Amino acid sequence: MSFVLGITGGIASGKSTVVAFFRAEGFPIVDGDIVARQVVEPGTAGLQALEKNFGSEIIQDDGYLDRKKLGDLIFHDEAKRQLLNQTLDAFIRNEIVTQIEIAKTNSSLVIADIPLLYEGHYEGLMDEVAVVYVTPEIQLQRLMARNHLTEEAALERINSQLSLEEKKKRADLLFDNCGSSERTRQQVQTWLKKNKFVS
Repeated sequence: MSFVLGITGGIASGKSTVVAFFRAEGFPIVDGDIVARQVVEPGTAGLQALEKNFGSEIIQDDGYLDRKKLGDLIFHDEAKRQLLNQTLDAFIRNEIVTQIEIAKTNSSLVIADIPLLYEGHYEGLMDEVAVVYVTPEIQLQRLMARNHLTEEAALERINSQLSLEEKKKRADLLFDNCGSSERTRQQVQTWLKKNKFVS
C-alpha cells in the first residue's frame, strides 16, 4: 500500500526545496505545475478550452499558449482567474490522479507537489498534507529578492493565494523553512525515518 504525501506552501516559502529533498531520496514526484503545463500543450483539449474562454490572442503563432498574455488577462481580474481555474480544473485533476496511480505501483511513498492544493481541494486525494511554512515577513523578503519585485507587487502575489497561516492550520504536517535549508532537510529525514520509508 502506497502512502501519498501532498506538499504545498505559499509563493517563495521553499516548497521546491522540500520536494527536491524527497526527490534526492528517490521518491517519485507528481508535480502539479508540470501537469498544468502538459494539459495546455499544443493540440490538447485543455488548450482548446482556454482558447474558447479567453480568445485566440492567447495562442502564439507556433501553437503554444502565450502565458504572459494569459497572465496579464487574469492577474488583476478575480472573475477571469476563477474562470481559468474552472476551465483547467478537470484536465489537471484527472492527470494528477493518473500520475499518482502510476507512481504508486513502484514506490511506498509518492510525493504530490501541488502549489494550490487547498485552493483546488486536492486534500481528499492525499493520505497526509505537508505545508512548507515561513513567516509572512520571510515570505515577503524572499519573494521580493527572488523575483526582483516591489513590496506592493510581491504582496499582490502573496495575497492572491490562500495565506500560509491558514494552510498551516489545515496541515497534517509542517516543514518549517524559516532557517537554513539544511535544517529543513533534517526535518524531511526525521519524517522519513519516523514513518519507515525506504526508497
